Amino acid sequence: MRILVADCSAEYSGRLNASLPLAKRVLLVKADNSLLIFSELGSYKPLNWMAAPCTLKDITPPNADDDVDTPTPEKVLRVTSDKSSDVLEVTLQHIYSDETYDLGEDPGLIKDGVEDHLQRYLAEQIERIGEGAKLVRREYPTAIGPVDIMAIDANGEHVAIEIKRHGGIDGVEQLTRYCELLNRDPLLAPVHGIFAAQTITPQARVLAEDRGFRCLILDYEEMKGVEDDSLRLF
Repeated sequence: MRILVADCSAEYSGRLNASLPLAKRVLLVKADNSLLIFSELGSYKPLNWMAAPCTLKDITPPNADDDVDTPTPEKVLRVTSDKSSDVLEVTLQHIYSDETYDLGEDPGLIKDGVEDHLQRYLAEQIERIGEGAKLVRREYPTAIGPVDIMAIDANGEHVAIEIKRHGGIDGVEQLTRYCELLNRDPLLAPVHGIFAAQTITPQARVLAEDRGFRCLILDYEEMKGVEDDSLRLF
């Protein structure tokens, strides 16, 4: 993991165009070359990013300097998507810190027992999200963490499902981040979102529906009973 603190600006071009004006920010560069840009304020969601698979070029321009007031930057990070023409170019005018750390192998997220069972039951009973739905896989990997369940609906479109015991606004934000990333992949888009939980706060429901997500209430005991009945048949 490479962590930079720098005065920087950024330009994203491709299927969408976006820019960030010059400001002090934190950049995270992962081992797979994915790059995420964060600000001091706001949620944990990055301001902009390029997800793997991608290629990163670390460019030191001629006559580079670390003076933020001159047009020549200290360094430029150019990240290009391997699957599309998307490019994220970050211009670093002044670097305060540039450190690299070996984080080793991560054991992954250890879920609460009930939440893990909810995920397993819903994967086994995937038609609860709609008739004709099919499971793609549990813990679908992305550059920013695994999606609890990835499925395909009756129309053949992908559905990302975030599962919580008690659904709050943080869970909706997490699902938003996954869907925004997944919808950048033309092989997956359009990706719809379902926010599933035993209980969902009114605020989280309003936010989820405003962002186009479906809310699904999960009855743990009833889902567990379906599995128990199937076991007794054998």
